[in-house]
Amino acid sequence: MTEQSPGDWRAVGGRLRNWGRWGRDDQRGTTNLISPEQVRVAANLVRRGVVFDLSIPLDSDGPQVGGDRSNPLRLMSIVGGMESARGDFRVNDDYVFMPLQAATQWDALAHVYYDSRLYNGVPEEAVTSAGAARLGIETQSPGIVGRGVLLDIVRHLGRPWLEAGESVGSDLLQTVAARQGVRIAAGDVLLLRTGWWRKYVEERNRSVFLAAEPGLNLSACEWLRERDVAAVAADNWGLEAVPCEVPGEDFPVHMVLIRDMGMMIGEMFDLEELAQDCASDGVYEFFLSAPVMRFTGAVGTPVTPLAIK
Repeated sequence: MTEQSPGDWRAVGGRLRNWGRWGRDDQRGTTNLISPEQVRVAANLVRRGVVFDLSIPLDSDGPQVGGDRSNPLRLMSIVGGMESARGDFRVNDDYVFMPLQAATQWDALAHVYYDSRLYNGVPEEAVTSAGAARLGIETQSPGIVGRGVLLDIVRHLGRPWLEAGESVGSDLLQTVAARQGVRIAAGDVLLLRTGWWRKYVEERNRSVFLAAEPGLNLSACEWLRERDVAAVAADNWGLEAVPCEVPGEDFPVHMVLIRDMGMMIGEMFDLEELAQDCASDGVYEFFLSAPVMRFTGAVGTPVTPLAIK
């Protein structure tokens, strides 16, 4: 596949649209592509029993700067309490305040839309101040489990991280997959390493991290659709390149992937340890378990993805 100009991003979305593919009442989108047989086969990828936690810490040192999203705030509600209990029993308890998309996360299909319609033609009125009556994150339970594949883009280019606004399209995705000797199959969950999380960890500059980012462009959407990828995630905060390639628009890749294709998007995955291991043994496929938290009506969820090799 050759790179395409951004053109009319609505035309791209219309060409790749999955509305009605799994029925007019479908709320799961491309995760329908993960079959029980594919999960069984993916489980056989576990050879060494090594587990990689792909989540970033849920604490006040995260990259969020406030406003719409802040870092998690955890407070102790009981310390050495419950003295009314019989005997020597004591207890500590705590609770947390946080946006559901404060750290490593999945975007629900209710998260992004345009022209008054969400995925599968669901009207925008389905989401109110009470939450999402349709396409909420709970509709993705029991979760995203199956074959995961890492494309280590930044290692292929021999750099610590891509630059802000640097675009990753179909040609580069295909080149990296070929160089790694890995085939992307229907129902796979694709993880993309841009090095952007490594940049934050090394520099600890929240404003720079969030001001822009490298990531996917619109040509990548067609590449994902042709291979029937079930979900895609990256180590940056918004998956796609910012600033984007379409003048006057924000997040066109989100609009095409989520609204038109019905594809779950994962953000702020920590892929550093996994990438090092994959480079060491040359194996870029693994069993991935990344279940959603069943917040009814939520448009996103924190997640602790586990890659097992």
